Amino acid sequence: MQKSRSIYLLIAIVSFFTLAIVQIYLVFHMFELQNDQYNLPEKKVIKESYEDAIANDNLFPGAGKIVDRYIEGSNLLHLEQLYRTDSAAFHAYRQRMLDSTVKTLIARNNIDSLLQLIITRNKLNPQLRYALLLVAIDVAFESNKYMPLYDREQVYPLLDKRIQSKLGIRIGGTLQGLSKHSSITSLTLSSLRAYSYRIQFALYVDTPHRKLAILKMMWPVLLLSIFSIAGVVALFFVTYLNWLRQRKLSDMKSDFINNITHELHTPLAAIIVANKSLRNEKIIDRKENIVSLTEVIQRQSERLHRLITQVIDLTACNEITLHKEEQAVHRLLDEMLLDFRLKYTDAQIDLCLEANATRDIVWLDTFCFTTLIFNLLDNAMKYNIHERKKIKVTTRSNKKHLEISIEDNGIGICADTQKHIFDKFYRNTKPLPVKVKGLGLGLFYVKQCIEAHEWELLVWSQPGKGTTFTVTIPLPQ
Repeated sequence: MQKSRSIYLLIAIVSFFTLAIVQIYLVFHMFELQNDQYNLPEKKVIKESYEDAIANDNLFPGAGKIVDRYIEGSNLLHLEQLYRTDSAAFHAYRQRMLDSTVKTLIARNNIDSLLQLIITRNKLNPQLRYALLLVAIDVAFESNKYMPLYDREQVYPLLDKRIQSKLGIRIGGTLQGLSKHSSITSLTLSSLRAYSYRIQFALYVDTPHRKLAILKMMWPVLLLSIFSIAGVVALFFVTYLNWLRQRKLSDMKSDFINNITHELHTPLAAIIVANKSLRNEKIIDRKENIVSLTEVIQRQSERLHRLITQVIDLTACNEITLHKEEQAVHRLLDEMLLDFRLKYTDAQIDLCLEANATRDIVWLDTFCFTTLIFNLLDNAMKYNIHERKKIKVTTRSNKKHLEISIEDNGIGICADTQKHIFDKFYRNTKPLPVKVKGLGLGLFYVKQCIEAHEWELLVWSQPGKGTTFTVTIPLPQ
């Protein structure tokens, strides 16, 4: 069972993770699709308006003149001279040119007002934020032969490190988390003539909480995915628990069949052997042999009868039909204890009844009540390792109830086992100091009888000190 349960669990876990991965994959791709389409009309309007505003210019309106002032003319000629004569001075001067250009561009940046105008004019989302980046600047001393003045892969010590990134130098804007989804445009402006430059810049516009907004749009899909996965998990656990119950019941039934087969075969085999012996002329010549064999047949027949009765009771006790009649409990107990003593004539047993109850007349089903008491007395004998076994039956009463207690000096019942002793077919699997055969039905019958009469049953037990069962019966008012 352990192996099959492990295989079942493994298959279920693999199936669950496969389903979860498929769900995550589908949700992720839906998120990406929504991400690609998010604010697409707004991006198109901003792109067209921005490119119109910087026609024949770069970065922002007026930025072209700033770049021309620092990079073209005498500065570019001086840079060429240093390039050809002094490498160290060339790198230092190139950094100063870049530093001056960037600082002036940042100081003169007017994209804030331009973007606000575009938003107002086209009634766009007022929460839109932007980032304007300088991506690259190359200079040419000869026609169409460029060399980098600024390379975004490098870090320039004269510039603030906070504005430098792998995407470029931030000229303006507060938008963070830049990606292709927030990119509005990326432009490159160049000239084919000598002593010119090539510049690349990019504008990003987006809402500050883009992913959260997309997730809000997707909440029905997300909820359905979560509920579907949760439903599968819940269904799995319910199915698994039911499977365990069914498997346990199946195992208990198998154990019952094996036990009852063994129990039935034992007395039946003894009867068959005794019967064959009675046919042997050498054996039956002596009268004492016949008496002995008939006693064997009698005892084993009674045992077989009890086993068959137990099997029948197993079916009958599922739906007990009570035939109640008014009975004196003390009289019934006297009769039962007498029969019980005759059953265990060979055992050393101290069996006594303390009839302390002042009222003992109750309504009950005699057969069920007798089954209940005999099963409790049988357990008191079977689960007892003392040479002299002590069983005390005590009755007490008050205005409303009659109590019957059966106390023994047996091996006792541990707390874990007490939780299951009334279960059908339950057999304690822990090692016991006494070996007891049975079907695990005795206390199940007791519970069925108690519930059918709507009585109460309490158990007190301590390992090594014995057990006390107390039956509480309502008195007729």
